[in-house]
Amino acid sequence: MNRIERLYALVEELRAVSPRPRSARWLAERFGVSTRTIERDLSALQQSGVPLYAEPGRSGGYVVDKDHTLPPLAITPAEAAALAVALHGLSGTPFAADARSALHKVFAVMPQHERQAARELAARVRLAANPVQPPALPHTLREALSTRRLLQLCYAGTQGAVTEHTVEPMGFLEGDPWYLIGWCRPSSAVRGFRLDRIREARALEETVEPRPMDVSELEEGLGSDFVALDELYGFA
Repeated sequence: MNRIERLYALVEELRAVSPRPRSARWLAERFGVSTRTIERDLSALQQSGVPLYAEPGRSGGYVVDKDHTLPPLAITPAEAAALAVALHGLSGTPFAADARSALHKVFAVMPQHERQAARELAARVRLAANPVQPPALPHTLREALSTRRLLQLCYAGTQGAVTEHTVEPMGFLEGDPWYLIGWCRPSSAVRGFRLDRIREARALEETVEPRPMDVSELEEGLGSDFVALDELYGFA
């Protein structure tokens, strides 16, 4: 067993018994290496972001947080390539960086031979270059939506005049461009804010109760029909 295989096997061993700990000595005997080697391996895993911690005491040892790790995924090379193609379409959206991070995590837990097959398949797929870089601003909006934080927006209108709006974020609408949907307190109404016209966004300390996202009136104004992401992909 080489070091990469041992690192993977260490995580799986700790996942299998979590939340019970395994001592470095026990792991050394299990994998036929020295205790010092195991401790170096565990340190490398911690530095790479594996949620691994040590429990002190005679019955202590090393524990991995099962809720923050993934079991082996039965992803085929074609499925991995399909995910990459689909995520390419998220360039310039509020979720572009998160999509790339998610793909890297899926790719990292695939078996070595499947990863190589996925690389070979991906090398034969050509996508149109997209010069649009994901803007930093939508990350602020997405975080505010996730944490239910009130937003202060500086927004440019159709004539270019910039006005301030205190907004309770409700969601995003896909479009060209994308929209932030929110309850605008000054106008006491649901409004759609074009992401490309938001000049500045600041999350305030105040948290708000989530409002139901009824976009029926906005659909008519934008001339499009929308479907919720959880409905489209069957999120539990």
